[in-house]
Amino acid sequence: MNSENDIKNLMQDIGRQAKAASEILALCSSSDKNTALSAAAKEIRLAKDDIITANNKDMDIAKGRGLTGAMLDRLLLDDERIDAIATSIDAIVKLKDPIGDILDTKQPPNGLNISRVRVPLGVIGIIFESRPNVTADAGVLCLKSGNASILRCGSESAHSSRAIHGCLVKGLLEAGLPEKSIQLIPTQDRSAVGELLRLSDYVDIIVPRGGKGLIERVQYDSRVPVMAHLDGICHVYIDGAADMEKAINITVNAKLRRTGICGSAETLLIDDAVVESHMPAILDALYQGGCEIRGDKTVLSAFDKAIEASEEDWSTEYLDAIISVKIVSGVEGAIDHIAKYGSNHTDSIITENSENAEKFLNEVDSAIVIHNASTQYADGGEFGMGAEIGISTGKMHARGPVGLEQLTSYKYQVRGNGQARP
Repeated sequence: MNSENDIKNLMQDIGRQAKAASEILALCSSSDKNTALSAAAKEIRLAKDDIITANNKDMDIAKGRGLTGAMLDRLLLDDERIDAIATSIDAIVKLKDPIGDILDTKQPPNGLNISRVRVPLGVIGIIFESRPNVTADAGVLCLKSGNASILRCGSESAHSSRAIHGCLVKGLLEAGLPEKSIQLIPTQDRSAVGELLRLSDYVDIIVPRGGKGLIERVQYDSRVPVMAHLDGICHVYIDGAADMEKAINITVNAKLRRTGICGSAETLLIDDAVVESHMPAILDALYQGGCEIRGDKTVLSAFDKAIEASEEDWSTEYLDAIISVKIVSGVEGAIDHIAKYGSNHTDSIITENSENAEKFLNEVDSAIVIHNASTQYADGGEFGMGAEIGISTGKMHARGPVGLEQLTSYKYQVRGNGQARP
């Protein structure tokens, strides 16, 4: 691209093509959409070697830029992860098409028959950084829910995303659907993002998926509604009635299974009633797993391998093998801490006390609240959605994993028999 005007014209063309495609997708059959998705999954499996070659280019560039281990893990594609992408598409094919579902019907005294019917949002812009699998997740979820999509990947994943996108386009063509139903912006020029955020005539919603800097910029600059989350500051609370084995296994998994995902636990809260009985074994398991422990004064006095936590630690999303640990007074103390420092993403309580569990589930104001399981279950695939575009921590339109139903709206269909309002 040679000029700012070139980028503007490019994005206007992409917007117009997406809008035209969305009008066709809104009315196309479930069979046609599923044919495209199944073909795309097949193409991804066939193109595995090409996708890995493209990903190797991205990995080499990323290593040269000094990206962190967590960022490299997000970027990496191997045989297993590519198979998982294709399998996820297969799962979405099997899901019920939400479009046309009748959500509610009413027949008020005026005799009108009123139905609330699920419809696509239209055109969805997805901006993401280093996870190339989002290319597939976003494209196929939008297609299945009758939406056209405009994808903007980060420069870190450009080669990988283009390889995956090519497979999605082949699936569209095999099913006879518009090639522009799923578009990948072909330039890494940063001004393209700004233009996408101004395409209010064509784009119905923006979904950013990436770091805090990206999300803040999108929310500040966009003229299109945004569905996003800023941080994944997730907590695990070890209650006074926690089972020791569950507490250790869940905490280690929540923090260390994959440290670079938004569902990774960043803060461990421990009831002061179990500091002596539970805390040493839990912290030792984390430490032995390679996790740095940052704790308050009680933690420092009881676990000599911990370092002192600062006030900033309680509101930090590390996305790394680091966890902050604080001692609280019972479930009330945990709820208060989460209300002050949490990001409304995902929080878990470990307890055998059902009353404490229900209090936590009801009073913690997060998109996902969990009892006796890892925060790393904060994932659309694990929720039976096949995949997700992201986790929404807002309260308007959608909250939690953004899957098929969350990418729809509704309209009212009203059927009368000659009524005129008096």
